[in-house]
This record gives sequence, C-alpha cells and structure tokens, in this order.
Amino acid sequence: MKKSRLLLLFLVLLSNSAMLLAQTEPGDIKQEVNKFQDYFFESLKQKGIENYDKAIIALEQCLIIEPENATIHFELGKNYLALKDYKNAYTSFEHAAQIDPTNKWFWVGMYDVNYATKNYNGAIYVINKLIPFDAKFKEDLTSLYMSTNQYDKAWALINELNETNGKSDRREAYKMQILSQGKYQNTEIENLIGQIQANPKEESNYISLIFLYSKNNETNKVLETARKLELAIPTSEWAQVSLFKTHLENNDGAKAVKAMNMALASTKIDSKIKHRVLNEFLIFVNANPQFTPDLEKAIGYFDNDPDVNVAKEVGKFYQTKKQWESAVRYYELANKKSSDVDIETNLLLLQAYTETKQFEKLTKNATEMIDVFPTQPQFYYYAGLGSNQLTQFKKAKEILEMGLDYLVNDLSLETNFNIQLGEAYNGLGDAKKKDFYFSKANQLLKK
Repeated sequence: MKKSRLLLLFLVLLSNSAMLLAQTEPGDIKQEVNKFQDYFFESLKQKGIENYDKAIIALEQCLIIEPENATIHFELGKNYLALKDYKNAYTSFEHAAQIDPTNKWFWVGMYDVNYATKNYNGAIYVINKLIPFDAKFKEDLTSLYMSTNQYDKAWALINELNETNGKSDRREAYKMQILSQGKYQNTEIENLIGQIQANPKEESNYISLIFLYSKNNETNKVLETARKLELAIPTSEWAQVSLFKTHLENNDGAKAVKAMNMALASTKIDSKIKHRVLNEFLIFVNANPQFTPDLEKAIGYFDNDPDVNVAKEVGKFYQTKKQWESAVRYYELANKKSSDVDIETNLLLLQAYTETKQFEKLTKNATEMIDVFPTQPQFYYYAGLGSNQLTQFKKAKEILEMGLDYLVNDLSLETNFNIQLGEAYNGLGDAKKKDFYFSKANQLLKK
C-alpha cells in the first residue's frame, strides 16, 4: 500500500514537471520528459531487484534533466541507504528536505540515517522537525534524550507524555533509570503525592511512590502510602499490606492470614515488604500457635528467594526464645527447601536436636555431615556427643579423636571435645584417660 502511494506521488510530481516543461518548450521537451520517465522507471526496476548501484545511475540521469526534483533526491537517498553509504544517503535526503520541507518522508529518511549511524544528537535535531507532522515522534525523542544522557529533558518530556497519553511501560522504565541517579527522587516524590491527591483512584501512582520509599528504606512511609491506597482502592494487592496490619492490630487472625497470603503471592510487592509482613506474622503466631500451619504455608512463598532461607530465619527466631521443638521443625524445613547443604543451618539443627534430646537424629545427621564436610570439627563433636548419649562409647571415642585433628584456635569447642572424650572413656571403663580428658577440659575452662 505504501509503495502504491509513493508511486502515485512520483507520477503526480513527474506529470507536474512535464506540464511545466510543456508550457515553455512544447517541441523538444516531450523528448526530455520521456527520457526522464524512462530513467525514473528504470531506477524503480533496478531498486526492486536490489541493483542499487544501477538505480543510482538512472536517478543521476534524472537529475541532469531536473536537478531540483525533490523526489529524485529522496529516491537517491533510499538507494544509498540500502548500500549503507550513509554520507551520500543523508546528503540526498537533506537536499530533498531543503527543496520541500513540508514532506515528512524526507525528514524520516534523514532520521533513519542518523539512527543507523547512532548519531543521536543529529537524530534529535531531525525528530524535532518531525514532531509537528506527528506528535507520536515525541516517544522517539524521549528515547534519544535517554541515549544522550539528557535526563532533565527526558524527565520533562516523560511527565508531559504521562499527562497527555497516559503511562507506558517504556517510559516508566526510563523513569526508574533516571531516578537511580538520586537527584530526581525528591522531585518525583512530590510529583506523585500531587498526582495521588489529584487522582486518588490511579493505583500506579501509589505503587511508584511506595517503590521510591522502599528504595530509600522508609518503611513507615511505605506502610502509610499502602494504607492510603487501601482506603482509595481496597481491592489493590498493595492495599493488602495495610489491611494485614489492621487485622493483626484487631487480633483477627483469619482475616490477617487472607490479606497476608494475597500480599505474599503478589508480583507487585517487593521482597523487603514481604519479609516484614512475614516477620510480623511470626510474632503473632508465637502468641497464637493455632496459626502455625498458616505460617508454614507463608514460608512457602519464599522458596525461590535467592537471598534468604526464610525457614532458617524462623528457626532462629524460635531458638532465641529457647523454643527448641519449633526451632527443630523449621531448621528441618529449611534443609528440605534448600538445594544446597548449608553448614550453618545444620549446625543450628544439631544444637536444637541436642536441646530436645533427639540423640538418634543428632548422631545420624552429624555423621552424614562429616561425609559432606570432612574438615569441619563441629560435626565430629556432635556425632561424638550423640554417640555418648546412645552409649556407643567406642564410636564416640573414634569420631572425637578424628575431629581433634581439624580443631584450630577454638577454645570453647576444644573444651567440649575433651568433656565428651572423658565421657567416652568413662563409658569404656578407662578411668585414667577419663581423668586426663576431664582434667584437660578444666584447664581450658580456666583460660
């Protein structure tokens, strides 16, 4: 369709020049017009079969007859551009635009050359010529300002287009890039607050404001904005954060769980806020243990979190409160959810097994960890302790003695090793060695 319109344009231009020539020299000009048309159509034929060099030769013959024919210069530009002869392409398009500055396509040709050669400053000049033809070119101008780091101009244009055309994903991405500079954040916060006041039903403004507050670690302002969003748009996913806190304050666990699950499942809410929601629910569950199954379900939302093993952190929470049974539960869950064997999680779990007197599990897990981490003395210690408690004294002695070889500069652990070796030799009936290791442990305790 585009080619048909261009061909029609060329025919009109050609017929116009033929009429002008006919008015001046009706005798000889007819032959010139025929030559011009022959050369022109030859150029179209050669361009159609990608013989751009031959097309250019034919067009140059046209220019001998009509040197100021804008259409011929435009066609030359297209052929030079196809050959990636950017200098001649730009000159041809520019000449066409000088002859007829009202033709949008001549400027588009210049823009295409600038873009192909990454001459973005040149492209900005040309795009400003195109905007009066079509305001949609302002989108291209935004990208050009970003490419040339003209953030002030980009910022102003983005806000203008957001006002007139509504927001777009690309412009929002540009805004985030600009905001990463820091300089514009306060201005944008003020702008968003104003936008919310003017249009309280536009969710994206709340979310953008929440993003900025979150980035600045202003968590209280995040929650304040979420509360305003809840009042304006109760169905918003972000509003669930505020609703969750309200339900917790009212001690309404069932409604809090519902709001929490919606917030944790959301792809819009950032992980820092999700972690805070979970931490607040954890404190609630500690006082309301009937909601423990909901806590375990909530932990599942963080299975793919690359930074934090949430089940492990929950285990630590219970360990600090010396609620060892709960600590065991979540450390075991942490191991199940982790694709890698984590030393810290397993050491915490082994301590929790010790506190809950689960000595069979203690011995089994510690022995397995020795196979995975054969140079970690802590695992030998726990395996020896568990074996002693199961009255497997010979096994305890052997494991503990092996572990001593890997013990370096850890006074507390060395003391515990000697205590457990004393227990092992006591169980084996070797009073001399029992006294030796207990005595050594006492000496270490005095250091």
